[in-house]
Amino acid sequence: MKLISGEERDTFFTTFTREALHLEMRDVYAVSDEAERFARFLEKGYRNHNAEAEERRPWMALIQDATSAGKVFRRVRIISEPVTDYIRYEWEGASRNVEAGEEIKWLPRRLASAIPLPGNDFWLFDDSTVVFTVFTGDGDVFERQLTTDPAIVQLCGSAFEAAWSIATPHSEYQPR
Repeated sequence: MKLISGEERDTFFTTFTREALHLEMRDVYAVSDEAERFARFLEKGYRNHNAEAEERRPWMALIQDATSAGKVFRRVRIISEPVTDYIRYEWEGASRNVEAGEEIKWLPRRLASAIPLPGNDFWLFDDSTVVFTVFTGDGDVFERQLTTDPAIVQLCGSAFEAAWSIATPHSEYQPR
């Protein structure tokens, strides 16, 4: 595994040619660029999409550009139920990602027991490159690990597809 920066990981979002797959398995994240949005959500009990639009514009534009070019973004979130406040926050924001072209599904953790999963969240680009995101116990990013090892790529692809096949599309999932 090669350690890479967030900026190095971000280059894959514009250089992948077919598909970017994201598997998320945590119930709480402490990503610094979301801290203010999450605090507003906790305070108000809902997400103000108009207030967030400018902050989220770069990511939405990236998804729109990629999907307009025929590329695919798919994300599965494996979640505990009842969901955490953070997952409810993510769920409320996911409709904007879907509108931009990202496909998102939700998989209650109780349904994932038979799926062999890697130990960390990951992005899989074009069935050839995996970038793991390793988090601290508090949900902050600790490091990012890049690999092109075919066995690890295969594990991540299989795990993602297994989760995807039984997960519920965003439009049909209601957090509990």
